[in-house]
Amino acid sequence: MEGNYYMIHDYWIFIGVFAVFFFLTVSIYLFSQNQKFKVKNAKLSTANKMIQERLNEVQLEHIGTKLNPHLFKNILNSVQSHAYQTYMSLDKLANVLDYILYESNNKFVSPKEELNFALSLIEINKIKVNPLFDFRIKSKINKSDEIYEEKVFAPLLSVDLIENAFKHTDFLASDSFISIQMELEERVFTMKVSNKASLKNVLEKEKSGFGSQSLDQRLKMIYNTFYTLQKSSKNGIFTAELTINLGDFYDKMRYS
Repeated sequence: MEGNYYMIHDYWIFIGVFAVFFFLTVSIYLFSQNQKFKVKNAKLSTANKMIQERLNEVQLEHIGTKLNPHLFKNILNSVQSHAYQTYMSLDKLANVLDYILYESNNKFVSPKEELNFALSLIEINKIKVNPLFDFRIKSKINKSDEIYEEKVFAPLLSVDLIENAFKHTDFLASDSFISIQMELEERVFTMKVSNKASLKNVLEKEKSGFGSQSLDQRLKMIYNTFYTLQKSSKNGIFTAELTINLGDFYDKMRYS
């Protein structure tokens, strides 16, 4: 009996020591994970604060056009609400804001710079879209084209077409979609954007017209006869196609 007593006594001592050891191990692990979470959260808060400060510095007025400041506020809100994509999205947003702050002050940028800006703007706008949404993007860029890195592209021209597609799309319709195609081939740039608009937007467009008048005016002022901008509406699908003969425009700049 006395032997059994000591066996039971030792057993409970073992259980007690194991429980204490297990509790300490779990506590240390949870503490470690909590510290890592705090560090990540602090980095995220710092990054968001930096982006917010830079956002406040952005001057959104440009020659012949005005950007909607709510566009970038909405983008920032979308980024903050999708933590799993935050770091990538903040990096894209930083690129967009840098371009607006610094490159857009130049009269011309290269097609390479504008295309990179457009792709970043598209990516951060996609965060707001359901992963199952029919989103199509096609980029066919000939990087060996002679004007790819020449200063012949008026900055921010792509904003209106991209912004309008996201602003006026009916994301709840089963047949809704956004399609963006960009091409640079044989010194000619083409951008075609199509989207399924809501009935409300259809009625508004019938009253106010399609697209941005400021974009038309700016294109005409800069590129004159070297561009075309075609806009159409059929069965609730709006399409805008911009074509700029950058090669001929470049030749004129060089020899005039």
